[in-house]
Amino acid sequence: MLSRRLQGIAPTIFSRMSALALSTGAVNLGQGFPDADGPPSVIAEAVAALQGGSNQYAPGIGVPALRQAIARHQQRHYGLVLDPDTQVVVTTGCTEGVAAALLGLVDPGDEVVVLEPYYDSYVAMLQMAGGVRRPVTLRAPDFRLDPDDLGAAVTPRTRFMLINSPHNPTGTVLDRSELEAIAAVAIEHDLVVVTDEVYEHLTFDGHAHVPLATLPGMFERTLTLSSAGKSYSFTGWKVGWATGPAALVGAVLAAKQWLTFTSGSPLQPAVAAALDHEPDFPKALAADLQFRRDILVAGLAAAGLTPRVPEGTYFASTDVGHLGWEDGLSFCLALPERAGVVAIPAQVFYDDADSPGAGRHLVRWAFCKDAAVIEDGLRRLRNADLVA
Repeated sequence: MLSRRLQGIAPTIFSRMSALALSTGAVNLGQGFPDADGPPSVIAEAVAALQGGSNQYAPGIGVPALRQAIARHQQRHYGLVLDPDTQVVVTTGCTEGVAAALLGLVDPGDEVVVLEPYYDSYVAMLQMAGGVRRPVTLRAPDFRLDPDDLGAAVTPRTRFMLINSPHNPTGTVLDRSELEAIAAVAIEHDLVVVTDEVYEHLTFDGHAHVPLATLPGMFERTLTLSSAGKSYSFTGWKVGWATGPAALVGAVLAAKQWLTFTSGSPLQPAVAAALDHEPDFPKALAADLQFRRDILVAGLAAAGLTPRVPEGTYFASTDVGHLGWEDGLSFCLALPERAGVVAIPAQVFYDDADSPGAGRHLVRWAFCKDAAVIEDGLRRLRNADLVA
């Protein structure tokens, strides 16, 4: 009974693997949600909003206080000056931001250059919009962008690029030379760039996130997406935003009104308070995540699963090909019984037809969990037989 626009889109791997963790009692090092909530002061703002009557429809574009706080955030961190009434729209998480951006901008047959591996919602929404993926693979073990591959992906039918940095699942933070390569291609071919920056504040070891919109000639052609979910550890609140030129933001709003119409009223003033009054929380969170990253990376190496050290996000990747498994999926499906641990097979984030085997044996591990949970998972891995 599925429509053609949904045929061939598998259920999200995150639901499948998290259900497996619940059914087996395994330690969930798969799905990227933290074990700890964000600032108590922000939760108190949400409670106050609930009790204060903010329980009916909010404006579709978002409550003024949050749009203004988002504009201040972009100016404070990046020097981007935005009109909160025309250049900011609140979305139900960044996932809706991606959906509304693609549905609002992409016509059937339009080609969209996408960095591969990619978050699985990109595939689903491009198919629903009728867009054609043009993947550019960040290849293991370094997961860097090759400017030649980027240029080769563009054809006369290409109209958009969908960029994600800090990059999920690889943990790469695109450096200035890579961003300049993206900007050069976008300007040369007159492309609009949709950029997913949900991990913008979660970078490590001195790596800094630079928004594409700040590069010369890019603001007018860049739609920037982000969210409070990752930066403030409120992933379940699903409050995100899109910013950029009024025409691009308007396209998001045009689609959003037929998706969710509006986003959670009592959560919006709370997120505004987070952006304005808890500006140091993301930096402290990033430092704590770097500590937990180091625990995970060292422990995976001790278990014979040496990862690439990520520069940002919640995730580290390992190659399990040397263990004799057919692919990462078979490894991950066996792991709960073998070790009592759940991870995510990264092969689902690749187009095998375009980059055969590129992610076949890669597995993604999350370190946004409590240190004790990570250490428990690592102990289980060390004590398990991981060879096929």
